[in-house]
Amino acid sequence: MPVPPLRLGVNVDHIATLRNARGGRNPDPVRAALAAIEAGADGITAHLREDRRHIRDDDMARLKAEISKPLNFEMAATPDMLGIALATKPHAVCLVPERREELTTEGGLDVVGQHNALKPFIAQLNDAGVRVSLFIAPDPRQIEMAAQLRAPVIEIHTGAWCDAVADGHSAKAEAEWQRIVKGAALARSAGLEVHAGHGLDYTTAEKIAARPEIVELNIGYYMIGEALFVGLAETVRAMRAAMDRGRKKVAGLDTA
Repeated sequence: MPVPPLRLGVNVDHIATLRNARGGRNPDPVRAALAAIEAGADGITAHLREDRRHIRDDDMARLKAEISKPLNFEMAATPDMLGIALATKPHAVCLVPERREELTTEGGLDVVGQHNALKPFIAQLNDAGVRVSLFIAPDPRQIEMAAQLRAPVIEIHTGAWCDAVADGHSAKAEAEWQRIVKGAALARSAGLEVHAGHGLDYTTAEKIAARPEIVELNIGYYMIGEALFVGLAETVRAMRAAMDRGRKKVAGLDTA
């Protein structure tokens, strides 16, 4: 069976974080998005948080108007965010958990515990022609509920695996990796499109790219950090190359 292409979504949240540290207009996340697309990104991801700590409403409107690739709108499942999403009409919405005190998204969305609230929310987005993704842990119960809720896509939260790899905890890293492998296979068998993201770097992106069920990686923080040293375009090209190396392995083109 042919292996589907692997898309790269670049998250520009932390361009806005840097801008907001001083105020003003620079650096501009929309300019970063355009540069990432020119370098080979397949889409742009941005998280409009309730406290607007990085991306702002105007950024989302400008991204939708100015970029030529799909916009993935990350957001909490709140009435305010639903209204903005329906007005913006991005290509996709990724529903994520959100707590004001967290530094970054901690863990996946609990779709099992919140299914009654999420069901009409997802239905409205589906009816509006917006592709819905649920950012969840690779847990069988969460994956099965995502399918029941008619969300066409899940994004597997890879943070626990990436943290274990970075910390050198090999046993934990292997256990988390096996959760991802089994979760991706289960999701695909349930008819879901499978994405992955959170904490990925060149090494982990190359490894996860070899999973044929996964068709999109969304990566931000690591890439923006690397861009400080080598530039955003070079970072996008290097990430794309790492992903391509991983994909060749599953395609049987590279046996190394």
